[in-house]
Amino acid sequence: MPERSTATVSGVSRLAATVERLRREVRRAQAAADGRGVIELAKGVLVERLHCGPAEAARQLHELADEAGVTPLELAAEIIDQAAQDRMAEATREFLDQAVRRAQAEHAAERAAELAAEQAARLRTAESGALAAPDTQAVAESLLRHALAPLGATAVAVWAADGDGSLTLAGWAGFTEEEATRWRYVPPGVVTPAWRALAERRPVWLDSLGGAGPPSIGLHECAGGRVAVPAGTGGRLIGVLEVCWPEVPQDRSPRVERQLEALAELCAHTLETRPAAGLASAALSVTAYRDLPELIDLADGLHDPVLVLRPHIDADGALADFRIHHVNGHFVDLAGRPRAAVVGTLLLESYPLAAEQGGLFDKIERVYATGEPFRAERMVLTALVDEVPLSATAAVSVSRVGDSVLLTWRIEDEAARLANILQHAQRLGRIGGFEENVVTGEVVWNAQLFQLYGLPPTASPVPLVRLPDQAHPDDEPAIGRFLRTLLHHHRPASAAFRLQRSDGVVRHLRVVAEPVLDTAGHLLAVRGAYQDVSAQHWTEVALAATRDRLAHTEQQAVERNRLTLQLQRAIMPATRGPIDAAGLSVAVRYRPAEEESAVGGDWYDAVVLPSGRVLLCVGDVAGHGIDAATGMVVLRNALRGLAATGAGPGQILGWLNLVAHHLTDYVTATALCGLYDPETRVLRWARAGHLPPVLVRAGESATLPMVGGLMLGALDEAEYEEGEFTLEPDDVLLMYTDGLVERRDGTMQEALEYLLATARGPAASLETRLDHLLTHSNADTDDDTCIVGIHLPPA
Repeated sequence: MPERSTATVSGVSRLAATVERLRREVRRAQAAADGRGVIELAKGVLVERLHCGPAEAARQLHELADEAGVTPLELAAEIIDQAAQDRMAEATREFLDQAVRRAQAEHAAERAAELAAEQAARLRTAESGALAAPDTQAVAESLLRHALAPLGATAVAVWAADGDGSLTLAGWAGFTEEEATRWRYVPPGVVTPAWRALAERRPVWLDSLGGAGPPSIGLHECAGGRVAVPAGTGGRLIGVLEVCWPEVPQDRSPRVERQLEALAELCAHTLETRPAAGLASAALSVTAYRDLPELIDLADGLHDPVLVLRPHIDADGALADFRIHHVNGHFVDLAGRPRAAVVGTLLLESYPLAAEQGGLFDKIERVYATGEPFRAERMVLTALVDEVPLSATAAVSVSRVGDSVLLTWRIEDEAARLANILQHAQRLGRIGGFEENVVTGEVVWNAQLFQLYGLPPTASPVPLVRLPDQAHPDDEPAIGRFLRTLLHHHRPASAAFRLQRSDGVVRHLRVVAEPVLDTAGHLLAVRGAYQDVSAQHWTEVALAATRDRLAHTEQQAVERNRLTLQLQRAIMPATRGPIDAAGLSVAVRYRPAEEESAVGGDWYDAVVLPSGRVLLCVGDVAGHGIDAATGMVVLRNALRGLAATGAGPGQILGWLNLVAHHLTDYVTATALCGLYDPETRVLRWARAGHLPPVLVRAGESATLPMVGGLMLGALDEAEYEEGEFTLEPDDVLLMYTDGLVERRDGTMQEALEYLLATARGPAASLETRLDHLLTHSNADTDDDTCIVGIHLPPA
């Protein structure tokens, strides 16, 4: 019995070994059959290339394999790779090489040959089907069936990219006919996965189209994962391959990505050589100027300099540069070279500075890849002349025409600049145009603007910084905001004001202007127009007289704000014109809040006391509206009376604190009080919670050392420290309220540093310095602002 059991076990083992051996032979036979398919395809290529029979092709294949020291299967893959001239054969050879190396390393040649032959057969079948397909629709069906379905994909779409940024569905598989019809054409600017792949020039993977994802074909049928791969050759993108999976694809390895890129390149080849099913041939045709002679004739017919550029492809098939194929008769080289010295050279060889990041070469490369034209009204073109960069500003246009690129430019000259001024004047108002170069200070007006100002054509144009001198004093706040927005914040701005002409005529004008910036954001010039709106103004006044009275609550608010402004203006001294106080130049500025309802309690004073000393003070009452304005009246008048006693600034603020605490209705305020002695040039000062003064001396600016002092009205009794310093000839002292510096998005220390940087700049006069501070203030609280500036003239 044990002997029979042993024999039985031995028989079963032999049977299992036999079955396993037969399985290996079957797999080996299958691999050999697949390998024979690859060899037969290579023999067909040799028959076509050598014009010989099948037997001669087989003999040549084996002889070449012996001479190269490789197997006939490896040589067959190499021949197919050379014949196809695309990346599909490269992927096949890669898989074959990997399989052979793995077999040699692991001593499993049978399994390696099987894997390599299986992969090669699948990819070659997909390629053969695509090459034999009559149109792009058949290509899409072949790709899905032979190459993408084994990867788990369920649908595929082949898009053709047009020059205007639109997409046309050239072929599809796995979608319904109704869905394909709906997505037959995608207009320019619609953000789809295919559009993103073209714009970003890289594959775009999406895990799902649900939620807020971009729309695309099969949104409801194939809402799982998908990838959009740009299709192009030699740096030029002509379409997109979009592949869909029912779920998020698990395999996104480099091997799969290379296979998808190879399939996309095959799609690019078919888009160029195959018509699209159901579409007019013109929809996918190359532009009418594909023939180079016709393109050259087009360039020669243009009146601007034109370069016809052809792509220069390196050994790896990548775009490396553009060759200057032709230049027209209007071509003028920046470096002074003749046409013959430029034609035939590479673009980066003749103009190496075009390779700068974001420069001209990047623009040309993107236009060639996407087909979207590039336009720029002002672009700096640079060439090297004896190793010295020579630049010119020009209007540049770059367009792709077939397989070529047209580069056109127009150098900006005086005539073009004047014509540009006229064009903008017509666009903005058709009345009076101007352009002001902020770098050189040159101002150019047209004839209408001289007439508008009542000036002869031989007069000097008025620059924008002198606009406040030409306007009505009540319009200064609006003009200040206009200049600050335009010159400091570099944003387009407009303002309405009354022009006081030298002949006594007052005109209501509206000025509209916009900044001209370079690529780095620096201000180069300002251009715009003045429009006479006097007739419109008086028409509006007449219409306003017939309107119904405002609602009762609105009328109360308007009246309250009006009284506040009247009260504020009644106690404020004149804000323009210097004040001569015992040899000390004093200038003041007041800028009200932008909204009348936000009028605050900022105040200032500058007066010569009976003792001969000069009182200088600024203050800010907390709050807005009528209460703040009345509180400001009380404190300002009380300060004047207390200063007449001859007390020092610390004592004056101590008494003023008692007034704020006991004799007003809960008024709190900050204040800065200074007394200047003309004989000793000593300024004594004290502060009640206020920002310190700024001293500008010898081109440097700094705040005075801080002295202690609580804000007025906080406590019934408070002491205030005093500081003093001696003014030197040509010193400038600035006293101000927080509306000049305060910002919502920064600290007060940062605001003071910005003020110091602005104040230390040179100025022609004290008046000009204060105007400069208001124009370039970066405060954003819309609060009212007071500035008192004093200047000790040089001896």
